[in-house]
Amino acid sequence: MTRSYTIRTYGCQMNVHDSERMAGLLESAGYVRAEGTDDADVVVLNTCAVRENADNKLYGNLGHLAPRKAARPGMQIAVGGCLAQKDRDTIVAKAPWVDVVFGTHNVGALPTLLERARHNERAEVEIRESLEVFPSTLPARRESAYAGWVSISVGCNNTCTFCIVPSLRGKERDRRPGDVLAEVSALAADGVLEVTLLGQNVNAYGVEFGDREAFSKLLRACGDVEGLERVRFTSPHPREFSSDVIAAMAETPNVCPQLHMPLQSGSDRVLREMRRSYRSSRFLAILDEVRGSIPDAAISTDIIVGFPGETEEDFRATLDVVERARFAQAFTFQYSPRPGTPAATLPDQLPKAVVQERYERLVELQERISWEQNRALEGRVVEVLVSTGEGRKDSATRRLSGRARDGRLVHFAPGAAPVRPGDVVTVRVGYGAPHHLVADDGLLSHRRTRAGDAFEAGTRPGGAPTGLGLPGFGAPAPAPAVAACSTAGA
Repeated sequence: MTRSYTIRTYGCQMNVHDSERMAGLLESAGYVRAEGTDDADVVVLNTCAVRENADNKLYGNLGHLAPRKAARPGMQIAVGGCLAQKDRDTIVAKAPWVDVVFGTHNVGALPTLLERARHNERAEVEIRESLEVFPSTLPARRESAYAGWVSISVGCNNTCTFCIVPSLRGKERDRRPGDVLAEVSALAADGVLEVTLLGQNVNAYGVEFGDREAFSKLLRACGDVEGLERVRFTSPHPREFSSDVIAAMAETPNVCPQLHMPLQSGSDRVLREMRRSYRSSRFLAILDEVRGSIPDAAISTDIIVGFPGETEEDFRATLDVVERARFAQAFTFQYSPRPGTPAATLPDQLPKAVVQERYERLVELQERISWEQNRALEGRVVEVLVSTGEGRKDSATRRLSGRARDGRLVHFAPGAAPVRPGDVVTVRVGYGAPHHLVADDGLLSHRRTRAGDAFEAGTRPGGAPTGLGLPGFGAPAPAPAVAACSTAGA
């Protein structure tokens, strides 16, 4: 009988991209997507090790799956991703009902491991220490008809003291530019309008084959891909962010005026302790250069509050940089030690109450700045790529949602127009809220697209049917709260 599967994805965009590959591999092996998440023959958990309590979340989910598996003969459970790479045999020891454990370097082995576990009637644990096959060469089952992820590199050569990702994803490995562009072109030929280039340290691209300007060249080359209307990337590192990249962003029409640049701290002392290779003055100088070339650029960031030894003076330095940087959005995180990282053993781990109080002050400041910036856009006409799943109140408000070119979330009233996800509309912003824009005065224009046709027909790039069965899994957002390992050193 044909066996069904579902995939649950946790963490960054790289994990989302890996899940598309896992789905493609399973369907190539004859599996079909389960209609519901509770009736799958195979459940795959693609895990993250960056977040606090990631271990507890995994074992809690596995505990919920145990009785279901006991009542369903032949059901299999597989655990992959960063936490699988880290915990290895611990997973089967704590949850002996798990059938397969595989790591970040051998995603392509999933169907074989499932079959081997079923044949041998025992758990199969296979963790590789280095990349076997670049994930993007594997078959994929794309989630979105209108937006796609394209990985240009995996791994990271940085040594940030709070970050566990390099030990789990390995050293940076770069795809050849021709392979990246072939994938981008294939997506555009299938009607995809927006592509997000992915890497743990995306602007370090080219280090493996010795071309320091490889990333800016890649951005410019994406500008020549027919049918591709939007290009985004995440996440860069301030150390490698160079003038040639800024020029490529400004001079390539389909590269969006949006940048996610992780700050992590505004204190130079804390940045040294984090082993971040820039200082606040350098960070702010990059933002000035970006805005000098791209005046309307929306810049977002990541900030860690409560790093070990952070003083009130250090924290005030962060508040000062945030005030001066004028971020459109900031994803703020309370520091939590990750076992195996240098920062986890540092003295002066801060009390939870201190970290919470500082976190609330930072959020309050950024909320004010974000609101001021969005209110300044009231009356402006914006182009919106219509999406799915981003407006939680859309059904109640009778609005649709999508992303402007600068990445801001826009909720708009379509009126009687049959607007579909993947279509492109222009609207006039009536109201700017801290986290979104609202446009209720109707459409100024509406362009039906091949991506909208594909969504309406229930297909994805390459002709695959819709859906991966993933919770909260939709089109790539330009700077989501789980930006590609951005809280872990990107």
